[in-house]
Amino acid sequence: MTTPLRISRDWVYALGFGALGLILRLWNLDSPRGKIFDEIYYATNAQSLLQNGVEIDSKSGLAQFIVHPPTGKWLIAIGIKLFGYNEFGWRFAAAIVGSISIISMYFTAKKLFNNRLLSILAASLISMDGLHLVHSRIALLDIFLLFFIQIAVLAFLHNKYWISALTLALACSVKWSGLYVLIALALYVLVTDFRRHRYLGADHPIRDLLRKNLLFRFLQFGIFPVLIYIGSWFSWFATNKGWDRNFSSNPLFSLWHYHSEILNFHTKLNDSHPYSANPWSWLIQGRPTSFFYETPKNCGGTSCSQEILAIGTPILWWAATLALLVTIGFWVSKRDKQAEILLVVIGASYLPWFAIQDRTMFSFYTIAFEPFILLTLVYLLSKVVKNQRKIATVFASIVLINFLYFLPIFLGLVITYNSWRDRMWLPSWI
Repeated sequence: MTTPLRISRDWVYALGFGALGLILRLWNLDSPRGKIFDEIYYATNAQSLLQNGVEIDSKSGLAQFIVHPPTGKWLIAIGIKLFGYNEFGWRFAAAIVGSISIISMYFTAKKLFNNRLLSILAASLISMDGLHLVHSRIALLDIFLLFFIQIAVLAFLHNKYWISALTLALACSVKWSGLYVLIALALYVLVTDFRRHRYLGADHPIRDLLRKNLLFRFLQFGIFPVLIYIGSWFSWFATNKGWDRNFSSNPLFSLWHYHSEILNFHTKLNDSHPYSANPWSWLIQGRPTSFFYETPKNCGGTSCSQEILAIGTPILWWAATLALLVTIGFWVSKRDKQAEILLVVIGASYLPWFAIQDRTMFSFYTIAFEPFILLTLVYLLSKVVKNQRKIATVFASIVLINFLYFLPIFLGLVITYNSWRDRMWLPSWI
């Protein structure tokens, strides 16, 4: 009787957080009106996928060169199909996926720490993060990238490696940066396999099994994800109207050529942008991205502001940055497996950006590994023997106050200019 009761309670807590998150994400979702920031690309592309199966320029009727794979835009298209080609429709999928992400956060913490208090804390922290909320209310691709990475890690923790490989392939089919996590977890599985058998002698027959296992892992984390990724381009294969579709009589060669053009675009993307941010500043929210800003009337003051700022709840992210450093120290000294998996995912998602610092980049890319940064805070609390509940309650309360204070610029509410200015704690936030 105990186990079913425990499982049902976990689902009650997880779904409760997910439902609260969904309410906040669906509320006034159609505001601001019009396409904001990169919705001008992704919402438009999603509508074209529904109509044509590929991205077609509505004015010229010609195929468009698109630099991201189609899965994220197909997910956006689901909302458009259900609710129409409007703000609520193209943002709906992000709201649903963002809410499921909160549920996933609860169960990831539960698997890592086997502690309901810590799982509740994890779900509450991601529920109070501004960056997560903003991404859950706008039709960009990054929340879908995050979602598939989260599911992959949760499956990985349960040793469901086929599911992990599948969802990482889907992450790659949203944005190529998912490939870094796929490679990292594939290598981590190989390291785990080696650790499991390293005590055996060199001439032990298990060595032959390990060699066969290497081939099996290559099939699992190499061939299988490639097939899934190619399959994500199903609509491009099904029509001859897509970009480069007729480059060769062999559609696979055409897709290869298309991808070489996409790679060339990404490697040479160094255009200046007022909100570009070096990865060194990402964790401390040095230069958040403004997705929307207007100065409407009638806010009760002489001047008004309305902004959607892609910024993490400051106190939460600053604390998590310190927690990450301490977590690295714990792993160096103790080789703790909980810390290890968090650092593998964070490292795979974050460190590659330092190798291409000349590229145009934005701080909101951190959403891809945001849950795992927040889990370093939970990890540190798991090391506290006494007063866990009190510490968790006090910290969560502080974060909640900070979250509510910044909520107007997460939701794009109209406030007085002075109120908006008071929330610009750093000059670089303007």
